Amino acid sequence: MSKPELNKDALIEIKGLKKYFIKKEGFLGNKIKYIKAVDDINFYIKKGETFGLVGESGCGKSTTGRTIIKLYEPTAGKIIFDGKDISKLSEKEMKPYRKRIQMIYQDPYASLNTRMTVGDIIGEAIDTHDIAKGEEKQNYIHDLLSKVGLSKEHANRYPHEFSGGQRQRIGIARALAVQPEFIICDEPISALDVSIQAQVVNMLEDLQKELGLTYLFIAHDLSMVKHISDRIGVMYLGKMVEVATSDELYENPSHPYTQALLSAIPIPDPTSAASKNRVILEGDVPSPLNPPSGCRFRTRCQYAMDICSTEEPVMKDLGNGHMVACHLR
Repeated sequence: MSKPELNKDALIEIKGLKKYFIKKEGFLGNKIKYIKAVDDINFYIKKGETFGLVGESGCGKSTTGRTIIKLYEPTAGKIIFDGKDISKLSEKEMKPYRKRIQMIYQDPYASLNTRMTVGDIIGEAIDTHDIAKGEEKQNYIHDLLSKVGLSKEHANRYPHEFSGGQRQRIGIARALAVQPEFIICDEPISALDVSIQAQVVNMLEDLQKELGLTYLFIAHDLSMVKHISDRIGVMYLGKMVEVATSDELYENPSHPYTQALLSAIPIPDPTSAASKNRVILEGDVPSPLNPPSGCRFRTRCQYAMDICSTEEPVMKDLGNGHMVACHLR
């Protein structure tokens, strides 16, 4: 299978990444199957860029993020960060990269230690990487809180004393504490009210410009992903099916699955919404324990052909970096 050509100017390159989880079956648990959560995906992210990763729940996008940061050990493939393959590094060898790569989690409450004050939560990372001590550390924590729209008084409070939006700001401050270059944003706004989502996204954009950050932005809200992303990758059942710039993907979606996702975006104008041609996907997402042969989307695709059941489509370049894996193209 041919691989898409990756960019030599990338801060991070993902080559043939796989993450399989073992599932034991049978009376004695001696029958082993593999849940192919992420199955041979390729993409790159340039320094200072935001790469959006979208798809239905269960498609493997969050597992991709957690495997890149090595919360999950990759089953196969390479994770090349700033020219170094970190996929097989030990935990000790990973420590310098933990400082350079951080993560913002989906659930801001579950990711914060409820028994620690905000100052201690942020300060823990500062201590781990020996960034500052004493009064300098306290001033640094107060500066981080200010960057995310909170005050220094908040440092002495506990997570339960904050709203969901404020907790996510604390999570962002914790990620920034070690001065990272690359941040994986794992659905950072999905648990927030709509009115707060825009505030958090705008703050992330401002921080990116100020600090020169690079983002992997994982989400299922396609309208928000378009707003923040330079390029977007679309995943389905562990596979990357399309990659393009934000504008190109929304104006010329080439994969039937991408077309279906975009057609589901709500339109505020009732008249326009009524006349919009929506693509309705039938059936459920197949199990990653037993994915369909050939193209994994074929069981829900209205354009499926015989070749779709026998041959897995490879990524093709449609021009200007617009990649798509579909036998129709």
